[in-house]
Amino acid sequence: MPAADEIDLERVICRLTDLQETGARAFRVGGGDWPLRGFVVRSGTEVRAYVNHCPHAGHPLDLRPNHFLTPDGALIVCASHGALFEKEGGRCIAGPCAGQALRAIALEVRDGLVLLGPQADLEALASL
Repeated sequence: MPAADEIDLERVICRLTDLQETGARAFRVGGGDWPLRGFVVRSGTEVRAYVNHCPHAGHPLDLRPNHFLTPDGALIVCASHGALFEKEGGRCIAGPCAGQALRAIALEVRDGLVLLGPQADLEALASL
C-alpha cells in the first residue's frame, strides 16, 4: 500500500492534459478476461468517469475508439442507437434508455493525473 502522499500507479488513468477541455477517452484497468472498461469525460475543470456499458443494449458506447461525445462535445452518445447522456451524472436524457444512467466510477485528480478514486470497487464495476 503506497504512503498517503504517493500515487498508486495502477490507479492512474491518464494525465489531465491528455483530455481536451470537452474531451473523452477510454481506459482499461485490470487484466484477465474481465478488466474494467471505462471512459473519462472532461467538461472544463470537471472530470468524471463511467463504465463503458450502455444501460439499454449492454455493449460499449463507442463503436469507434474514443468517440463518446456528440459533435459539439456537450453530451455523451451511444454510437449504436443514439441515446444521449449528461456528462454530469451520466443520466440518459434521450433514447431508449431515457431515465436510466451510466454507472459512475469514483475519480480523483491529483498532481495533474486522473486517478481511480480509492473507493472505486474495480471488481464490482468490471462485472457489469
